[in-house]
Amino acid sequence: MATSKSNDTKQISSTLGLPTRITTDRHMNMQRMQNMLLIWLDNNINDSSDHCNDTIKQLKRVVNNINTFTDGEECIEFIQTITNNKICMIVSGSLGQHIVPHVHGMSQVNTIFIFSNNQKWDQQWAKEWPKIKGVFTNITSICKALKQTAHQCEQNAISISFVAPNTKLDQLNPSFMYTQILKEILLTINFEDKHFKEFITYCREAFVENEYDLQNIEKLKRDYHNQRPIWWYTSQCFLYSMLNQALRLMDVDIIIRMGFFIDDLHRDIQRLYSEQFDGEQSDKTFTVYRGQCLSKEDFTEMTKTKGGLLSFNNFLSTSKDRDVSLLFAPEPATNSDLVGILFVMSINPIHLTTPFASVTDVSHFHTEDEVLFSMHTVFRIGDIKPMHENSHLYQVNLILTNDNDQDLRTLTDHIRQEIFPDSKGWYGLGQLLIKMGQSNKAQEIYEGLLHQTTNESDKAPIYYQLGWIKHNQGEYQVALSSHEKALTIRQQLLPSNHPDIGDSYNRIGAVYDSMGDYPQSLSYYEKGLTIRQQSLPSNHPDLASSYNNTGNVYYSMGDYPKALLSHEKALAIRQLSLPSNHPDFASSYNNIGLIYENIGDYPKALSSHEKGLVIRQQSLPSNHPDLANSYNNIGNVYYNMGDYLKSLSSHEKAFEIRQQSLPSNHPSLAMSYNNIGVVYEIMGDYPKALLSHEKALAIRQQSLPSNHPNLAMSYKNIGSVYDNMGNYSKAHSFYERSVEIGQQSLPTNHPNLEQWRKNLENIKSKL
Repeated sequence: MATSKSNDTKQISSTLGLPTRITTDRHMNMQRMQNMLLIWLDNNINDSSDHCNDTIKQLKRVVNNINTFTDGEECIEFIQTITNNKICMIVSGSLGQHIVPHVHGMSQVNTIFIFSNNQKWDQQWAKEWPKIKGVFTNITSICKALKQTAHQCEQNAISISFVAPNTKLDQLNPSFMYTQILKEILLTINFEDKHFKEFITYCREAFVENEYDLQNIEKLKRDYHNQRPIWWYTSQCFLYSMLNQALRLMDVDIIIRMGFFIDDLHRDIQRLYSEQFDGEQSDKTFTVYRGQCLSKEDFTEMTKTKGGLLSFNNFLSTSKDRDVSLLFAPEPATNSDLVGILFVMSINPIHLTTPFASVTDVSHFHTEDEVLFSMHTVFRIGDIKPMHENSHLYQVNLILTNDNDQDLRTLTDHIRQEIFPDSKGWYGLGQLLIKMGQSNKAQEIYEGLLHQTTNESDKAPIYYQLGWIKHNQGEYQVALSSHEKALTIRQQLLPSNHPDIGDSYNRIGAVYDSMGDYPQSLSYYEKGLTIRQQSLPSNHPDLASSYNNTGNVYYSMGDYPKALLSHEKALAIRQLSLPSNHPDFASSYNNIGLIYENIGDYPKALSSHEKGLVIRQQSLPSNHPDLANSYNNIGNVYYNMGDYLKSLSSHEKAFEIRQQSLPSNHPSLAMSYNNIGVVYEIMGDYPKALLSHEKALAIRQQSLPSNHPNLAMSYKNIGSVYDNMGNYSKAHSFYERSVEIGQQSLPTNHPNLEQWRKNLENIKSKL
């Protein structure tokens, strides 16, 4: 089965199918704009009816993303595909009694409104279902209730991260780390008018079906500089929900598009803070409140974090009025998935880490006594206690952290040092995106920087990063070209034993490794290792990376003793120089696991891969390709142990992540199809096996050199399926092709090549 090796690099400083009625990506894009998603289910909906279209127009003044259905089963199928949005349903009275029992228990469904022709009758059966918020006879009253529900939904959707007391710095929640550093980097970028214009163009395309929001977009374009950013944020337009949803989902594409607004809003709050609190004494502590609901899972995590830190990763709206805030925490009475929370926040305005300000006089609405905090405000969690007996409503006391909070200072310094100690601006943002697995967006940024850079010597780090990105995307020839350009510039500017030159050799070696050219790969890795041995201390992490990568090549060449020796050297250095849960340990455990698997020690292999998976789950976003690599390799071990159902489950997890995070022709997707095909074959499901292997072969033919060993593996696997199906002539043809390619790319004594030759000899006897 195909395996996923982990190459190491140095960071330099400078879906499932929707119902057929939805045929475009527009609804998916709308799900990125607002947390609330509206479903209207009624068997009398007629898209060509003026009355129906007028109703949709009214609803779109409240919720952007509206999905209409006339069929209940199709509606349920659609709900099951939703993972990142809360659903509000408008259901006709005639369908309500049938559909509500099927959808009421779904966690995605937040609220249900009944659109009734017989209000008295529908009110009777609706009493049984707490998520039904009312039985209505006209669209105006539904829109009024929907507006309140959407506001509550946005309030509940704010992204929160927890850091428990005594948490090791290398076990931080990734969302805490990435929002902190993302905020810091965005504030170092000089946004220009062109970024604002690009955002307007993007919004016009995204909201093209919503006349109400198109009007707001034109108003934003015309008047943006005539109002304060706080006014725009607090006005009832798409900016508020769009920004909150992007920060909640860490949707970096939209976050970067809105970077100018994040920067403007932060600085507006900062200016107002300076005006309101300049010269205040440190003993002037005051209290603000925030009411919202948390999922039961988040509430449980918060109770375990008592005494630790809580971060609101969005901009945070609070009130000085306790009673106003309590209005936003009533929902558990009607929704058993949620717990009502009243946050009571103690604020000392001196030595703060995140600015805040009273915005009552400058916000769109002057009635609320609102205090607005900038993005990523961190509090320490105090008491958590129920507000009433037998109630799901809790008061949670929070204390705003400040510069004197040693835990927070240590935490922040660690995050800066761990991710990118010196990088700022667009360059630093690109590095962060690579770290997060967002290669496509990082590529856009670095290509823009390359276009703007006129000094040739400044291009080396940009070419380096583009080479890294293209390698991650599976475009190996382009990656090689970029890394060679970076190396040429560095050789002209730097001494021959400079670590950056060693770093370039290392990256070029990694590309040749992925291309299946193992002799070239080993040559470049050894050049890089020699420079690092000359220029770095013996326990430097980059030396461990070189040993790791030479170990990978020896593994690919079938020399498992040398591979194990190299990986053990890498692991020994990492044990001396890195924290125990550093992501580089995951690479070591992953690669040592592969060797144990190939020498038949499956318990040791499984143990190594599971250690690597735990580290990656702690340190990477949930859709990062390296997580897929761990699931892939665990699936291979289960296959070799004969546990095919567990193997298939692991490979499907790997495939799902790769499908989300990689281009459709990426070699790693082919790897998943390959491995799923192998499992189906051993389970005797030959049609599914053949289909998977053919998909793998098609991708590999597009993305790999014609003599790559993985192409040979695909031909061998398809031959094996035909062999098992009794089609020996086709099996012979594919086996023959696998041997031809293997002889071009592998050593003559490589175990895979020896097996492929045996397959060819055996099939000849069956013809």
